[in-house]
Amino acid sequence: EKNSIVQRFSQLQENNFKAIAMIMFAQYMQGNTFGQVVKMAEAVTDLAKKCTDVDRDNLNCRKPLDWIFLNTICQEDNLPRFTDCCAKKDPERNDCFLSLKNSSRGFISPFERPNAEAACKNYSEHRHSLPGHFIYEVSRRHPFLYAPTILSVAIHYDEMMKDCCRSAEDSTHNLEECFRRQAPKVVKPIREDGLRQEHTCGILKKFGERTIKALKLVQISQRFPKADFFTVTKLVSDIANMHKDCCRGDMLECMRDREEILHYVCTNQDIISSKIKKCCEKPLLQRSECIVNAENDEKPANLSPQVREFIEDKGICERFAREKDTHLARFLYEYSRRHPEFSAQMLLRIGKGYEDLLDECCKTGSPDNCCSRGEEELKKHIYETESVMKTSCDIYKEKGDYYFQNEY
Repeated sequence: EKNSIVQRFSQLQENNFKAIAMIMFAQYMQGNTFGQVVKMAEAVTDLAKKCTDVDRDNLNCRKPLDWIFLNTICQEDNLPRFTDCCAKKDPERNDCFLSLKNSSRGFISPFERPNAEAACKNYSEHRHSLPGHFIYEVSRRHPFLYAPTILSVAIHYDEMMKDCCRSAEDSTHNLEECFRRQAPKVVKPIREDGLRQEHTCGILKKFGERTIKALKLVQISQRFPKADFFTVTKLVSDIANMHKDCCRGDMLECMRDREEILHYVCTNQDIISSKIKKCCEKPLLQRSECIVNAENDEKPANLSPQVREFIEDKGICERFAREKDTHLARFLYEYSRRHPEFSAQMLLRIGKGYEDLLDECCKTGSPDNCCSRGEEELKKHIYETESVMKTSCDIYKEKGDYYFQNEY
């Protein structure tokens, strides 16, 4: 079974499984101590080892992994915050736990950055436990952050500590400078993934699933212009469903969804993209970050520069009336794969402009003339949007970040 503790343990191996368990417990139990989180992570890891080896017939080995995690929490004493949740049955119990996650700033005090010498002294004395402490502290402050992202930055953190502290005894070695140079590798993915997730979840909450699907359709069409429409729309649907789980804070379901998408992408990479081969050869937990950061594939050589059929086709209004969302999705797909240089927001505005054009023109007696006039309006709109973007970018380059945010 995909969701079993045995399958997960054999897939991740012991160290990664234990680290994921720590992330889960720290994200669920943000106020608990490092020692409590480690104790529960070790208990679940011990169970996984037994289920894989000597105790395969244990009934708990057949339970879903999220049930095992929540049961482990509910068996702990002195956790009054979770009493009401533990009294419920799944899936209500899981929903209750998710509702207690708090990502607001100030809920847990921010990191206090120690000076470089103190950090290296701490590293030399607690080298083996420090990555675990780092995972715990990041996870409890970011209860909605994707677990493999946390694992990835923990590896960067350990590499930074090893590299900078190795030369601590060398008087010519500038510790502060070493940390300043390498810290972005640790901090940047947390901030960027957090902002990306916040942005996506904000759109889902405010505008709903249709808008998220339109945004992902644009982004995927730009990234994978050789992929056919069916493949792109399947990815769009799967990614939208994944975001619903991720935005609820259901990290196990979020991971499962993402792994299924990665499996589909890597299994079908010959029809999706030529740029992801190396990503698909990486270990499972590193694949997602690699594919997200992969460059756009080249456009197909036979791709026409324009999409005339969406304006000139005689049966356009019948198709629009019969299958509105599919027709608009196909327009957005064709337009986006031809224009990787446009921002996603601009392409969504073009898509909305095209929808409004058909809404208006298909009500008239002569849609052909109306669509021709509308096309000129659309071109004018694109030109004006490009001009505004160019002006904004020129001001940003000339004046910098502060002026752009506060004066412009």
